[in-house]
Amino acid sequence: MWHTIVLTKEDLEKFKTLRIIVRIGSGVDNIDVKAAGELGIAVCNVPGYGVEEVADTTMCLILNLYRRTYWLANMVREGKKFTGPEQVREAAQGCARIRGDTLGIIGLGRIGSAVALRAKAFGFNVIFYDPYLPDGIEKSLGLTRVYTLQDLLFQSDCVSLHCTLNEHNHHLINEYTIKQMRPGAFLVNTARGGLVDDDALATALKQGRIRAAALDVHESEPYNPFQGPLKDAPNLLVTPHAAFYSDASCTELREMAASEIRRAIVGRIPECLRNCVNKEYFPATVGYGAVPPTAPDGMIDNIFF
Repeated sequence: MWHTIVLTKEDLEKFKTLRIIVRIGSGVDNIDVKAAGELGIAVCNVPGYGVEEVADTTMCLILNLYRRTYWLANMVREGKKFTGPEQVREAAQGCARIRGDTLGIIGLGRIGSAVALRAKAFGFNVIFYDPYLPDGIEKSLGLTRVYTLQDLLFQSDCVSLHCTLNEHNHHLINEYTIKQMRPGAFLVNTARGGLVDDDALATALKQGRIRAAALDVHESEPYNPFQGPLKDAPNLLVTPHAAFYSDASCTELREMAASEIRRAIVGRIPECLRNCVNKEYFPATVGYGAVPPTAPDGMIDNIFF
């Protein structure tokens, strides 16, 4: 299932024979995973697909913010004339040098790590905050670890979000945390729209406290540029939740999802599943065998895919 489908506890209770849900993607914030586990329904995601695509898109957005390529290209397209250095200087106001700046990454999973390695090649000093990782990962990747969100925000010239969305970090970037950021810092979000408070971001962009922001994900999708608090925010680059996409990543995604379905059919749920995110919620006293390959009428009805 795609991220646009929401399954609440009430929805899940209507599926009397459902045994497994495979989320086509990595985030599962659109599913009540606790309720699913208590009902004996395994929820799986596909966390390993599209890592390169999202990391590359993140770097593309960061480069656009620093070098203002998007805005400069639009000026040319709109017919603006650059007849001398003064016009170029005026148009390129806000362009910044990357080397020596600090990129702060929130969430050093697969994508966060891939972004960190790419950013180092461009000359960024890379720091990260991830309270769930064991000590030592920073040494293997040559990064600097900080142990509080406040430290990361205070030290970063550009902040990039790569964490999952849950009940603890909704609106992680809000009026309070924005005040902890360096004045004039950049913000990039290719993770989950709910991590950013749009009202607070719009205010920060208008005040110049955040110099520019790039968002591939939005709390309300599809994003409407003519509605909401960001509709007239300056220095905002928006893309339509497409960072994951390439022909190769879509093929990879379907193959990984199908493999998880196959494990559910031939194995024992949830033990056989590689990417089950709600095993801890399954009733301990109940055993679950493999998913029957077909329902009595010949149709698969116990897999949500």
